[in-house]
Amino acid sequence: MKHVLILLLIFIVTLSCNKKPEYDTIIRNGMIYDGNGKKPYPADIAIHADTIAFIGDLKNAKAKNEIDAQGKAVSPGFINMLSWAVESLIQDGRSQSDIRQGVTLEVMGEGTSAGPFNAKIKKQWQADQGDIKYKVEWNTLGEYLNYLEKKGISCNVASFIGAGTVRTYVIGEDNKKATSAQLDSMQLLVKQAMEEGALGVGSSLIYPPHFFADTDELIALCTEAAKHGGMYISHMRSEGNKLDEAVEELITISRKANIPAEIYHIKAVGKDNWHKMDGVIKRIEKARSEGLHITADMYTYEAGATGMTSAFPPSLQDGGFGKLWQRLQDPAIREQMKKVMNSNPKEWENLYYGAGSPENVLLLGFKQDSLKKYTGKSLAALAKIRGKSPEETAMDLIVQDSTRIDVAYFFMTESNLKKEIALPWVSFGSDAGSYSPEGVFLKSQPHPRAYGNFARVIGHYVRDEKILPLEKAVYKLAKLPATNLKLKKRGELKVGNYADVVVFDPAKVQDHATYDKPQQFATGISDVFVNGVAVLKDGEHTNARPGRFVKGPGFTGK
Repeated sequence: MKHVLILLLIFIVTLSCNKKPEYDTIIRNGMIYDGNGKKPYPADIAIHADTIAFIGDLKNAKAKNEIDAQGKAVSPGFINMLSWAVESLIQDGRSQSDIRQGVTLEVMGEGTSAGPFNAKIKKQWQADQGDIKYKVEWNTLGEYLNYLEKKGISCNVASFIGAGTVRTYVIGEDNKKATSAQLDSMQLLVKQAMEEGALGVGSSLIYPPHFFADTDELIALCTEAAKHGGMYISHMRSEGNKLDEAVEELITISRKANIPAEIYHIKAVGKDNWHKMDGVIKRIEKARSEGLHITADMYTYEAGATGMTSAFPPSLQDGGFGKLWQRLQDPAIREQMKKVMNSNPKEWENLYYGAGSPENVLLLGFKQDSLKKYTGKSLAALAKIRGKSPEETAMDLIVQDSTRIDVAYFFMTESNLKKEIALPWVSFGSDAGSYSPEGVFLKSQPHPRAYGNFARVIGHYVRDEKILPLEKAVYKLAKLPATNLKLKKRGELKVGNYADVVVFDPAKVQDHATYDKPQQFATGISDVFVNGVAVLKDGEHTNARPGRFVKGPGFTGK
């Protein structure tokens, strides 16, 4: 009997030793680009629940789901440092145009954020809605991000608090200097947002009312954000005539507020300013060598997209869009603006002038159905159709549509793009929403960066142009932004990290979106996991919505 018990015990132990571990997913035979910028290595990856459970040889392991990544790259999920998916995710939580490029985190808050709202801002936000209609069911920024998570989204989301939103909340849209008491109120709003999980303070200083904030105001907001481990990120006061001065202002804010700072979509606007990029890079690298944490992000196109209102001075927009709309109906002001639109002012950024001609201004989006037929035409072409000057046509459109009119300005050069892409401290952002070529999204025409920005990094600039090796590109797409944002357990393939994972074929990744036909998905990305859940499988969206509100370093859990 004793011998039988011993044999039985040996049998049980043997079974236990040979039992294969269970995982939810195993990705086999891939080349691992872990996000650190080092050479890739072959390995398998196991996912359990929302976490990377093992990286190595898993030939004796089994899982509920298995993916053969032979001949493919496996990387951390990409981070969109400048997302405008604020409304598009409300309409369609699948985030298809970005998920199909490997983006697993959308970072919002370029100057304007979806909170904090007072009654006036909330009413205006509701009134300004275009094709996407929804009820504003939140007041604070944290409540908005929780609203998205509860609604169901395929991607993770995070946000900066907009300096312009804070200013509008406390001061309004008038050109006024903040009083000491108002600065105190603004700092309290920043504190609240940081404790809710905001990443820091975002500004957009070429647009009113953001333009009206002086450097001291921005330092005050950033000083509060710095107390909570936050970051300052800025669409600088100038990207053209005063580009050097704008960079200096950002460095000054970083130094005085003791805060890391990032430049949104680094660029030199207008042919007369293209030569400045070398000096900008040298100035940033000097600041970095002095111990300041200065970084930047970019999109991979020669055209930017913003409002037609960028052709007019901020003084015309003092008091908000409603005042601008009224002023553009005054014959005397219109005559004056015809000249101003063709001027090259030093004190504000005239993007119409920077584009060089109305042929380089592409009409992207309108609110009124009667104007949507002009989507995709240049301002010059529409002016010819209407028999008016391009300047008159631009003003007419703003008045008729009662919006700023979405346009693309062609004002950059490819040589600068390549310099920026190669920089080790530059990450990437689409400066666009995340869409799908269907339904309400077909009523307007996005910039192609919404569908192709990240695919272009891998397909065009890494594979075709050989600007940088793939392992460095993955670092800049994932680990660099995660590090800058102080995100925990994101941006790197590492055991214990959240399983935001992308599987793609480097030889096949390709963007297809063009300015004429922008609503075309990128290809070459086969599988995407967000928090361990497959949202893209064999190139098709699974309709899963595992996205979460990713909190910044100041989150208190309140």
